[in-house]
Amino acid sequence: MPLVDHGHRHLHLKLVYYGPGLGGKTTNLRYIHGRSDPRHRGRLISMQTEAERTLFFDLLPVELGRFRGYQVRLHLCTVPGQAALAATRRLVLRGADAVVFVADSQRAALDANRESWLDLESSLRALGRTVDDMPLVVQFNKRDLPDILPIETLKSIVRPNRTVPEVEASALEGWGVFRTLKLATTEALKATGDPAKAPQGRTPSILPGRRASLFPGGVPAAAHGTTSAIPPMPGVPRMDEDD
Repeated sequence: MPLVDHGHRHLHLKLVYYGPGLGGKTTNLRYIHGRSDPRHRGRLISMQTEAERTLFFDLLPVELGRFRGYQVRLHLCTVPGQAALAATRRLVLRGADAVVFVADSQRAALDANRESWLDLESSLRALGRTVDDMPLVVQFNKRDLPDILPIETLKSIVRPNRTVPEVEASALEGWGVFRTLKLATTEALKATGDPAKAPQGRTPSILPGRRASLFPGGVPAAAHGTTSAIPPMPGVPRMDEDD
């Protein structure tokens, strides 16, 4: 259930980008942040530990118009792809309103995609969910590269027991990125129902300045926040209820 602030009429949706390490999750968020209206975005936060430089949590509140009279705010984050960090992935996945599974289309990433998909299934089960009841979008990323797998091969690995939106994309070049975001938002909103009937919720804890809540025992000593260096470009397309 999304978090609803009835007093300010805000509907908070948490979208989690999941997938194998170096598959393009962080690149998706960096592209979205760099091409969003600065007035409608939060600070892009990178977090890393001394032992793992590729551990990123990128958080981005983006205002996307109104849904049944409520202002929609997205909170985007990634999970670390490293196999040893399953507990952290589950912690970030908790409370997700939709998941974007970012599959790496490179032939060399076949096993990594399979392991990450199985890990997603396991992580959701641990949280009392399944890939069949979680709003889900699959992005086949890195379609701009030469040595890539056919889509049908990737579908044989990433296979929920229902039809879900699928997008071919290149997060590095940017195509397919905003389409993925819009579809994930749409899937989350489909599952929301009437926000006016939802109980009052608290502001999500995965916001800049509240990073400690992502980690039991506090933020790792080496974690730090950075503001994106990508210059701003025109804002995110509106996603009103009638869109």
